[in-house]
Amino acid sequence: MYHAKKFSTASLVPHKSQGAEQSASVAVLGGSTAKSPMPPGGVSRSEKIRAVMVNGDIKPWTRLSVLSSHITPSLSISMASSEKEAALAAVPSDSPTIFDKIINKEIPSTVVFEDDKVLAFRDISPQAPTHILIIPKVKDGLSGLSKAEERHTEILGHLLYTAKLIAEQEGLDDGFRIVINDGPSGCQSVYHLHVHLLGGRQMNWPPG
Repeated sequence: MYHAKKFSTASLVPHKSQGAEQSASVAVLGGSTAKSPMPPGGVSRSEKIRAVMVNGDIKPWTRLSVLSSHITPSLSISMASSEKEAALAAVPSDSPTIFDKIINKEIPSTVVFEDDKVLAFRDISPQAPTHILIIPKVKDGLSGLSKAEERHTEILGHLLYTAKLIAEQEGLDDGFRIVINDGPSGCQSVYHLHVHLLGGRQMNWPPG
């Protein structure tokens, strides 16, 4: 059994970073038309947008830009213009990540599946018509797949089985792709193990 909960990402959702000397107000805007007023020079309300508002400024969305808006100034990371640059800029660490905030419902996400072990939600920067991230609720040292130990066998299997269930739920009868990025060369930008489920279009080979 699972409990699916959906959150709107079309509206501005202010969030104050914790522990920062100068807290940053952040809002994640999804793929819907923005309803709230934008600052001069910002994104038009009539445009379809994927952006992040940091202290009143609209910035192009990347995982790194969202992550940077939640950390203290002393740990601030320059905004990256691409996922590859974000991955190369990210520092491998077992520290809390943006996924912890999503798990704790501190920032919004569009949840498609949830049980006591995993959470699955739509990627805010989809690379296919269906692009869902599946993450363990308890990281337990799994900052990446390369950190897996024998004790992680059960959760790793559960992540993949959950991907199969969600693929059925999403109607991906013609097939889908599972991706797990690991480390800088593997283009991992968030150091909390996550499974990408992609489908709804013809995949190519070789990938990436």
